[in-house]
Amino acid sequence: MTDRGSNRRLRAVDLAATVGISVQQVRNYVDLGVLPSVERTASGYRIFTEVHARALAVARTMAEGHGWARTREIMSAVHGGELPTALAALDAGHAELDRERAEIRRVLGAFETVVTSAPVDAPRRAVRVGAVADLVGVRASQLRFWEARGLLRPARERGTGYRVYDEAEVRAAQVVTLLRRGAYPFDIIEAVLGEMRSTGSPQRVRAELARREQDLHRRSLRRLAASAALHDYLGWLGT
Repeated sequence: MTDRGSNRRLRAVDLAATVGISVQQVRNYVDLGVLPSVERTASGYRIFTEVHARALAVARTMAEGHGWARTREIMSAVHGGELPTALAALDAGHAELDRERAEIRRVLGAFETVVTSAPVDAPRRAVRVGAVADLVGVRASQLRFWEARGLLRPARERGTGYRVYDEAEVRAAQVVTLLRRGAYPFDIIEAVLGEMRSTGSPQRVRAELARREQDLHRRSLRRLAASAALHDYLGWLGT
């Protein structure tokens, strides 16, 4: 480890003030491994140095990009001499964003398949499962299977208990049919249906997905900045 500036002693209160936290939080960070271990004076006081100040600044930047749980994992691995563990956790964080980005694109692609398709001529009144199966071109048993998976939500007819689909659920049945024919997995279909049920209009679905993409973009930049800060810290330590 480099000793450049590391011999300058810092009081815990001054170290805490650099990032606006309490002295107890600084102590907690040492115990958790977020900060390097400390030596003590003969009277038992902790000795903090420039190394701890740098580690604290890096940890705060890391938390903005990766969250505190992963930051604790990464920083404690670094200070414990387990660099491969730290890098694996870092890679996992970036991979999560990649999966989120891919899912948004798949949901958007599935949604475009739905909105560009001609809707079935759904009856104004609620109809039973057999009629819905004929309208969308699948078997009634398939509709019941999709219901069991939570994709469809038919009501029950009073007195008979038969499944009945209103106009919105007929459209949902068509959406599931279209996307299954397109080989979309159930989690994507569920996401599309969830967006349609919560927003109600194609324009609002597109706007919500665009908002999520922008949020993901900002999170990705914060994570990149966090990784860059860690890289600089490792270089300063001579790791």
